[in-house]
Amino acid sequence: MTEVAKELQDIGAETDRPDLWRHRDFMLLWSGQTLSEIGSAVTRVALPLIALVTLDASTFEVGLLTAATTLAFAVIALPAGAIVERRPKRSIMIACDLLRLLIIGSIPLAAAFDVLTMGQLYVAAIAAGVCTVFFDVSYQSYLPSLIRTKDLMAANGKLGTTQSFAQLGGPSLGGGLVGLLGAALALVADVVSYGVSILALMGIRRQEEPLPAPTAEEPLRHRIMEGLRFVFGHPILRRVVICTSFANLFSGMTSALAMVFVVRVLHMSPAMTGLILAGSAIGGIAGGLFAGRLATKIGSARIIWVSMLVFSAPQVIATAAWAGWGALLFPLGWGITGFAFMVYNVAQLSYRQSVTPPELMGRMNAAVRWVVWGTLPLGSVLGGALGTLIGIRPALLVAFIGTWAAGWFVFFSPLRHMRDIPQTPAS
Repeated sequence: MTEVAKELQDIGAETDRPDLWRHRDFMLLWSGQTLSEIGSAVTRVALPLIALVTLDASTFEVGLLTAATTLAFAVIALPAGAIVERRPKRSIMIACDLLRLLIIGSIPLAAAFDVLTMGQLYVAAIAAGVCTVFFDVSYQSYLPSLIRTKDLMAANGKLGTTQSFAQLGGPSLGGGLVGLLGAALALVADVVSYGVSILALMGIRRQEEPLPAPTAEEPLRHRIMEGLRFVFGHPILRRVVICTSFANLFSGMTSALAMVFVVRVLHMSPAMTGLILAGSAIGGIAGGLFAGRLATKIGSARIIWVSMLVFSAPQVIATAAWAGWGALLFPLGWGITGFAFMVYNVAQLSYRQSVTPPELMGRMNAAVRWVVWGTLPLGSVLGGALGTLIGIRPALLVAFIGTWAAGWFVFFSPLRHMRDIPQTPAS
């Protein structure tokens, strides 16, 4: 059994442990985060629908709005960890939830008084994205202080499963709420979810460990550069990062174009739009379930390029969808994309962990996240521009072909001569 398969098996075994179900503080954190994830998934559907349906936004404007939601990841993801590492994590999370509640809540309020503009949507998307970056960084650091080390695998398994099902149910719920209440009022669900998350965080009894006293250490800039040098100095890891960056660039294009394609080309109602876009989450869940078995069968290193060049190839059928029953081709292609990307992400993450020394693990992850997430907003802008210039369907075809072609970066590397990933980290 490969290391990937063992890890997934261990996650499944640990998730069944009863300890966390009786852990009051973790259950508060988990339940609050579950509702918050679902609320955020509703917003991801409702926000572009507000632009399309309420404000009659152009394809390019929707692309800019999609870019605005991920801009913070490109700008501040790298230093965010260092900024929050010596501050109380729970306090930061509560503050971020409160700010997101006010930011998202301002949209239905403005719509009720008929003063909502695209400018407000852009500002709200950027500001909420900044809060999300700081919340996520604090959240990942806070969990180990809340539960025992041996329960971390089980806890992360539960949180990861929640996130996948939120991505599945959120778009469907979002589309239904938009159809029932209107796009702006649907955002109230996200506002309520942030309120619940705040109450859950405030209800946690366990106090954080005292923060260590500040000490003289290597400047942040030097630590960041060391992580970047390691990533781009490794012959295979460099190709993996380039592949993921280009895949995310074109994925950003598909994200910007998908909603416009479904609404204006397939003529789907807001309620049906959420159901159709849920196809990606279904594929992602399937990819997570089968990633270990596929890695065992094909090879835990070989699966990296196979997932990109073989599994993702049929995704282009989404662009052949037409109004009526032909619209089913879109969620099918969208689901194939989700499946292939999930298998790829499990495989490439395992490879990164296997070749990185423990002392560089955090800096490696921060460097990779900054590089690969930084292309998402650029892709969204390009998607909106290309959709305006050549049409939505041709631009979407370019985006799907681009995500597939990114796999050649890892194929033409030493990786294609390997079957399985190394079993121990590099020294």
